[in-house]
Amino acid sequence: MTDVSIPQPRTCHYFVDEAGDGTLFNKKKQVVVGREGCSSYFILGALEVADPQALHDALEELRAGLRADPYLAKVPSLQPRRNKTALAFHAKDDCPEVRREVYRLLMQHDMRFFAVVRDKAVITEKVQEHNKTTPTYRYHPNQLYDRCVSRLFKERLHKEDSYVIRFSRRGNRARTEALQHAIEQARSNIRLSWGIEAASPIEIMAAKPAAAGGLQAVDYFLWALQRLYERNEERYWEFVAAKASLVHDVDDTRANAYGVYYTKKNPLSKDGPKK
Repeated sequence: MTDVSIPQPRTCHYFVDEAGDGTLFNKKKQVVVGREGCSSYFILGALEVADPQALHDALEELRAGLRADPYLAKVPSLQPRRNKTALAFHAKDDCPEVRREVYRLLMQHDMRFFAVVRDKAVITEKVQEHNKTTPTYRYHPNQLYDRCVSRLFKERLHKEDSYVIRFSRRGNRARTEALQHAIEQARSNIRLSWGIEAASPIEIMAAKPAAAGGLQAVDYFLWALQRLYERNEERYWEFVAAKASLVHDVDDTRANAYGVYYTKKNPLSKDGPKK
């Protein structure tokens, strides 16, 4: 008798987080983009992880080893009372020695990174122009976030049997519902653009990074990409670039109205982002 194996349904796991912020104005309606405490770019990233549990376990094992390392015993972020590295890896808070070990670990796992980059100076100009014709319009950072969600997942929700999308927790239930709507909008865009009817079930959940290693991992990718855009510092991005499938710089329209797609064939470097 011929042994015919039946393919198992495949679930695609995405972990989503952001770098920078969506703030454009202060309470006095003054532009604050690029000033101290306010980023020049907003970046939304998604990390597709082949085996989320294996990644989470590996990060937990690494954290335990680092906490037991006498060389790092006095590092403040590793102290449990600080609720930082001792609880979850976060590139901004982690010391260089920890950061290096995390990046090394991430490169050993099967994952793909995608991101949408928005130039907040360009968005500010568009908001101001819109206000000239519609004075009652009020920009809110959630609008930028949700539109980036739709753009990020436009072509990523129709090939697998099911999807699990974990977002880094952002506020209340209403925000989770808004993200659900943004995902559905992304699926609608697939239908309108390609005529593809996607019916695979999608489970969306908000989670804390300590409970999901994939969220800690996507934070590290985003931090590397943010350093490149905000500081023209490319060494971190060069280390993780092999795992990056696509970075869409929406507002760099020097060559094309749709922006720039950085891929394996068109790699992103410090000479790529708009200065």
